[in-house]
Amino acid sequence: MQLGGIHHLTAISAKPRENLAFYTGLLGMRLVKKTVNQDDVSAYHLFYADGKARPGTDLTFFDFPAAPERRGTNAISRTGLRVNGGKTLGYWRDRLREAGVAISDVVEVDGRLTLPFEDGEGQRLVLIDDGGRGTASPWERSPVPPEHQIRGLGPIVLTVQELSRTAFVLTDVMNMRRAREYAAHGAQIHVFEMGEGGPAAELHVIEDRNSPVARQGAGGVHHVAFRTPDETQYHAWTQHLNELRVPNSGEIDRFYFRSLYFREPNGILFEIATDGPGFATDEPMESLGEKLALPPFLEPCRAAIEAGLKPIE
Repeated sequence: MQLGGIHHLTAISAKPRENLAFYTGLLGMRLVKKTVNQDDVSAYHLFYADGKARPGTDLTFFDFPAAPERRGTNAISRTGLRVNGGKTLGYWRDRLREAGVAISDVVEVDGRLTLPFEDGEGQRLVLIDDGGRGTASPWERSPVPPEHQIRGLGPIVLTVQELSRTAFVLTDVMNMRRAREYAAHGAQIHVFEMGEGGPAAELHVIEDRNSPVARQGAGGVHHVAFRTPDETQYHAWTQHLNELRVPNSGEIDRFYFRSLYFREPNGILFEIATDGPGFATDEPMESLGEKLALPPFLEPCRAAIEAGLKPIE
């Protein structure tokens, strides 16, 4: 069994209106699903992705009225957003600076051009030149020109107290490969890859034994999900975790994909998610995200759910 790469990453926002404006208006991503947290229907769950809502492009947010994240170790510490080429990174440097986003210049890290920045709540992001690897599906209604649009997620950076424990799960449980190491930002960073490898299928792990453990909150990340292609392999992963006695959530049907959650030894929440059925299951592709979408088991509660949500547009 091989995981195909990053499926999605879910972060936390206490300001959903500002969040929507930043990720669609400034970053030019497409809102492909406006729904609710299925475990807490008082909160929005917003999904931003590429023009065709493909797995591997979804950056999602829970709308939680939480205090700001306390940064530290044992957390997902930066989210990569893939773009194509140095010219595109120059475009983004100018666009973000003009919008008042605090950024530095484009720098080369691990052999790739990068541009780190943060959103208004301190969510740590980095634009990474993926060299045009793989397919792209620009959104025709984006304020960003097609050639400069965000192509997808990855790599994802983790910071942990004990590298060896996380590495064991990544390699011996999740079948990832140790790819390389590099030095950056005052740290030694260990790269693990899955599937065909490349920036859409990498985790970059930093060991930090000295910082306090992070406290999850607004501007932080809730979990990262990894791709499995179909339900056959999804069920096999469930069996695999159970045979290894890895505590897990059991199989959960999220309607748009199937999920399986567990924590790696330093406490970071991982998810294995199926590529399908996809976000066009209950809405036409051309109008994704325009209305509040609810999975069938929540539809009978629509009136109550809508009454408990604040407008964000």
